[in-house]
Amino acid sequence: MSKNVDHQNEYLRSGLWKSLMLISVLILIGISGYYFFFGYSIIDAFYMTIITVGTVGFGEVSPLNDFGKIFTSLLILFSIFIFAYAVTTISAYLVSINSILDYKKRKMQQKINTLKNHVIICGYGRNGKQAAAKLRSYNRQFVIIEQKKEIIKILNQEGILNIEGNATDDETLIKAGISHASFLITSLPSDSDNVFITLTAKQLNSKLSIYSRASEESSLKKLKIAGADHVIMPDKIGGDHMASLIVAPDLIEFLDNLSASTAGTMNVQEIMLTNLPQIKTIRDLHIRENTGCTVIGYKMENGEYIVNPDIDFQVKTDG
Repeated sequence: MSKNVDHQNEYLRSGLWKSLMLISVLILIGISGYYFFFGYSIIDAFYMTIITVGTVGFGEVSPLNDFGKIFTSLLILFSIFIFAYAVTTISAYLVSINSILDYKKRKMQQKINTLKNHVIICGYGRNGKQAAAKLRSYNRQFVIIEQKKEIIKILNQEGILNIEGNATDDETLIKAGISHASFLITSLPSDSDNVFITLTAKQLNSKLSIYSRASEESSLKKLKIAGADHVIMPDKIGGDHMASLIVAPDLIEFLDNLSASTAGTMNVQEIMLTNLPQIKTIRDLHIRENTGCTVIGYKMENGEYIVNPDIDFQVKTDG
């Protein structure tokens, strides 16, 4: 289907160029005819050609003989046919562009409808872009909701699934597949918008985990009440990080190197233990021998964290 659409689009573009060439040739013939056959100056020849081709009905610069009248009549007839062809081609091209855009939107919506347990990112600003880059590095499926057409164009060029619209609208969230999503990130600059999105999202999917951005400390409690599971203040984190670099630079540099990104030399990964036949110790799992990884922490079923567990520490399924 897409190949047929591209072929049709190319055909219509060639028709536009053909129309422009025919109009240019017609004007050139008209100017040359009036200049060489009837002795008009270049300016008068150009003027006569334009009023003839444009069929505006102005009078001639000077009276025409029979040959001049025939030439002018043919020029008018050809101009009518060529302009009719041009108008038809342009109209078809505009309709085709709308059809192609509708087709691409339908294809994208079909892909979004097939997603399960994906992430919805509201807003593709600085924070939204960073979140998308991190998710992409882990091959996690996500959908961007964005209002700005120039950003939507960039997302389409990069092949990123997106919905153009206001994230505060129920319909937009539904199009993004909120009913079968697992996570929602609200990264809009307006705290009130993030609160409203959080409230709406929780109503549409009560099991959704919501991570919200906040600019003001007064918004933290509101977002929590609205249903946000985690609230992040990027400005506060940035300030704390810069101060920590002064107080404990080596420690912070080490922690920065313990990045969850695959680009670093030291990476931190989270692994969910499932389908264990029985309670085993860390030693029994042979994690270090099989992967080269070191277990630095374990989360208990009750949410408690065990830091640097012993190799004889017993682990359970879903830990």
